[in-house]
Amino acid sequence: MRPSLLRRLADGLTAGRAVLGLPLILALMAGWHALAWGLLLLGGVTDWLDGLLARRAGGGSVWGARLDPLTDKILISAPLLWLAAQGSLPLWAVWLLLARELLISGWRAGQGSGGPASQGGKAKTVLQFTALLLLLWPASWPLAGALEQLGWWLFWPSLALALSSAWGYLRT
Repeated sequence: MRPSLLRRLADGLTAGRAVLGLPLILALMAGWHALAWGLLLLGGVTDWLDGLLARRAGGGSVWGARLDPLTDKILISAPLLWLAAQGSLPLWAVWLLLARELLISGWRAGQGSGGPASQGGKAKTVLQFTALLLLLWPASWPLAGALEQLGWWLFWPSLALALSSAWGYLRT
């Protein structure tokens, strides 16, 4: 496949992921936890897939490099805010994560290349998605209690990684 087509596909997946945040939060508010879980999983898979397509194209577009981290923030913010509102996560911890995301987004805006993600930033995103998928595991599904606990315990290293990777971005 041509690199330009791969880049367009990657950018299209990124743009599509940007709209998942609203239906995700609406599904959570309506109590449709299985749908919310599926939307978050879809967001994680498309995040991985658009990165794969961009790498196969020899690198993504500058537009995609700028939009991709913002779509991650939109997608992750929805369940974080809902979990904080439910009392499942402490509001101060969610605030720290969201403040970090805004700070790094501002830093990236000043970078000509869109500020590519560091390895720590990528690991933080994977760990956050995993923790959130486990925290949102529907109560009616098998192993719900144990997986929710595992998600809670994975949230804390994701917060530490978020703060550590932010320091790495800002230090350079």
